Amino acid sequence: MTTIFTRIIEGQIPGTFVYRDSLCVAFLSINPLADGHVLVVPIEEVDHWIDMSAELSAHLFAVSHRISTAISRAFPCTRVGLIIAGYEINHCHIHLIPTSSMSELNFANAAANVERSVLEAQAEKLMSELARI
Repeated sequence: MTTIFTRIIEGQIPGTFVYRDSLCVAFLSINPLADGHVLVVPIEEVDHWIDMSAELSAHLFAVSHRISTAISRAFPCTRVGLIIAGYEINHCHIHLIPTSSMSELNFANAAANVERSVLEAQAEKLMSELARI
């Protein structure tokens, strides 16, 4: 069964993308914990992160590193948290979350119904920083 992330990647569902290559994409979360909360997702549908090839895993972490650098420049934070939980969607994804404390990394506090225009403005900031890296 096709995951919601595959449907986003293929353009069947809108996504606010900040990065794309032949192996993965990155887009803003529609239920963010903070402004600039990005999901890095392999194009290949892999459920659990330990089932990815070592090469794909290394690529996702390299992309996550680059995007995290851009996040830290575009959004005020002390750190960029990285979480791989894997419970709600059976398609591996890495959360990159600008944060200033552990207490901010609580998915029960995720925003809902973020306006597309807000996400697009955040994407512009991130892509501007990515272009400088």
